[in-house]
Amino acid sequence: MRHSILFAATTVLALLLAPPAHAELKQITRVEPVYPPAAARAGTSGFVEVEFTVDAAGKVATVSVVNAKPTRTFETAAVKAVKQWTFAPGADGGRGKVRLDFSL
Repeated sequence: MRHSILFAATTVLALLLAPPAHAELKQITRVEPVYPPAAARAGTSGFVEVEFTVDAAGKVATVSVVNAKPTRTFETAAVKAVKQWTFAPGADGGRGKVRLDFSL
């Protein structure tokens, strides 16, 4: 019985201390991706979908490519741009997802 109470108390404490699953992100700076020169010369267009997390200082901590068409064309430019975005401080653990379109 004591083990059950301790486990329940630990679970409640963990839930209270966990950051909200969808912390509201207020974007301060947005850097647009640079169109890759080879893609521009070839007339290629497409998109990249990325997910990212934000730290307590409002900086993008991690960026992951979720989807891209065509593949291996725009991902580097998209990730580089999103890593430069800033958000209002205090969104530690905040998450976002965005689609960046590339068209000429």
